[in-house]
Amino acid sequence: MAENDKSQISLRLPTKVIAQFDQIAQVLERDRTWVMLRAMKQYLEQEGAELLQDAQGLSELDRGEAADFDEMLDKASSIIDAAASRNASRDR
Repeated sequence: MAENDKSQISLRLPTKVIAQFDQIAQVLERDRTWVMLRAMKQYLEQEGAELLQDAQGLSELDRGEAADFDEMLDKASSIIDAAASRNASRDR
């Protein structure tokens, strides 16, 4: 969907929340819609993105696409041991 594609929604919010958006909009000399859109985009980029990543990870686990922990630990140990050996040979 293109950035300029828009849909209209109806949203019921507590009066206090609307008042806070209005105050922020006034301080920034922007309209309420701009402030609300920015807040929603920020949520989607941060907490929303984390939730989607978690859901994707759980789906991968459900499909059996996970790596075995012990195999990963062995691989990490091998990499560390190889690096330690290289560093030891350089120090001689």
